[in-house]
Amino acid sequence: MGYTYEDIRLAADRQRAYFRTGATLDVKWRIAQLKRLKVGVKAYEQAFEDALRQDLGRSAVEGYLCDILPTITEIDETIGGLKRWARPECHFSGLMCFPSMVTKVYKMPYGVTLIISPFNFPILLTLGVLTASLAGGNTAVIKTSSKSAACTAVLKRFVAELFPPEYVTLIDGGHDVADMCLAQRFDKIFYTGSPAVGKHVLAAAAQHLTPVALELGGETGNWCVVRKDADLKDAARKVAFFKLCNAGQICININQVAVAEEVADEFVRELKAAFAEQIGGDALANESYPKLISEGAYSRCAALADQYRDRIVAGGVGDRTQCRYAPTVLYPIGIDDPIVQQELFCPLLPIVPFKDAEADRLMSIIAEREHPLALYLFTRNRRWARRVMSSQQYGGGCINEVCVHLMVKGVPFNGTGHSGMGAYHGEWGFREFTHPSTVLMGSTRFNLPLREHPYTGKAGKLKLKILKLLSR
Repeated sequence: MGYTYEDIRLAADRQRAYFRTGATLDVKWRIAQLKRLKVGVKAYEQAFEDALRQDLGRSAVEGYLCDILPTITEIDETIGGLKRWARPECHFSGLMCFPSMVTKVYKMPYGVTLIISPFNFPILLTLGVLTASLAGGNTAVIKTSSKSAACTAVLKRFVAELFPPEYVTLIDGGHDVADMCLAQRFDKIFYTGSPAVGKHVLAAAAQHLTPVALELGGETGNWCVVRKDADLKDAARKVAFFKLCNAGQICININQVAVAEEVADEFVRELKAAFAEQIGGDALANESYPKLISEGAYSRCAALADQYRDRIVAGGVGDRTQCRYAPTVLYPIGIDDPIVQQELFCPLLPIVPFKDAEADRLMSIIAEREHPLALYLFTRNRRWARRVMSSQQYGGGCINEVCVHLMVKGVPFNGTGHSGMGAYHGEWGFREFTHPSTVLMGSTRFNLPLREHPYTGKAGKLKLKILKLLSR
C-alpha cells in the first residue's frame, strides 16, 4: 500500500497514546513479548529463508547462519538478562546530600521508537534492533528497505501477526516514505545504513532533538592487515569466507587487505586457492553464491572492476541477468588509489602491498582516514596487535580472525564517527533504548540549614568552613 504523511503521523500518535497507558513498563510483560517474538521467528524460519534467497540469492545455510540464528540468539540473551538489566540501581547519595542518603537510577524507556533497517541483513537488522527496543519498554515503528522487497513483505506479515499496530508496526516503501517517517517526532531513532544517509537522518532528527543511534559502514571501508609473520593460509581462508558471505554486502566486511609486500604474492596465491576451494572454480555456476541486491549495485561493481581491469588477478566476471559478480581480487593496488578510499559493499577485494617494517606508518595512514566499523589484523606478533587495537579508532574487530566478534555475548557492537554512534547487542542494546533517570530519595527529618541563606556573617563563615571540610 502507499503511505501518506497523515498515515504515518497517525501510526506514531497511536503508539504514543499506547505508550502513555504504561502497558510497556512491566518487565515481565516485556519478557512475554520477547518470548512471543522468538516463537514467531521460529515459526517463520522457512519463510525468512525463502525471502532471503529471493532478495539476495542466499542459501538456506547462509540465511540461517547470518540472519535467523543471530536473531534468535539475541532474543535469548535479552530474555535471560532483562530482569537484571532493568533493575533500578541504588547509590549512596553522599554527605553533601545528608540526610537524604539513597539515590536510585531508573532505566526508563524513551517511548516511541523508529527503526530504519537495511537490505543486506533484513531479518537480523530489523528484529535484532526491535528486540532491544522492546526490551527497553518502547513501542516501535519499523521502516524496512524497499530493496529487499521479499523480506519486507514477509516481515510485514510477521509483525502484523504478532503484535498490535499501536505497539509494533511495519511501514514499507522507498526514500519518500522514510522521509515522511523522519518528519515525525519520535523519541528515539535507530538507523542502519550508509554514512551519507546517516547524515540525513541526523539532520532530520535534529529538528525534534531526537536521540539517534547509527550503525554505518564507514566512509573509507574496513581494513584487514596481514603482516609477513602471519599464517597466510589461515588468513586467506578466513578472508575468502568473509568476502564470499552475502557477496561482500556486509557493513563489517573487509573492504581491502593490506599485505606485507614480502609475502604479498604468496598471500594472493593462497587467497585464490581459498576462493576456489570454498566456492569452486566458477563462482557464478555455484548456486549457493549470493547475488547483489539490484541491477544498480551490479552496475556499480562491474564499472569499478572495469576501471582496474589491468590489475584483476582473479574473478572480474559477472552475470547481469542474475546480478551476480564473481569474487574479484585486484592486485597490486596503491594505498592512495580511489578504490580504497570508499566503501565498496561488493565482492571486489583490493590488495595493498606495504613494507612490513613500515606497519606502524600504514596504521597511521589508516588512522588519518574516516574511522572504520571493523579492523582485522593477522600476525603472530600479539604484542603489536594488542597495541594497535588499543590505539586505533574503529568499531570492533579481531586478531587472526574475521567477523565473529559480532557473535560474542555481553559485548557492544557499533562504530564511531563515520561508522556510527551508540552501541547495541544484549545489555548494550537495552541501554541504547533506555534513559537512566536519577532520583534522590529525600528525607523530611534531620535537615540542616547548610545550603540555605544566610551566606554572610558568622553563619556564612561557618557554612564555608564545613563545605571546605567536605571537599577534602
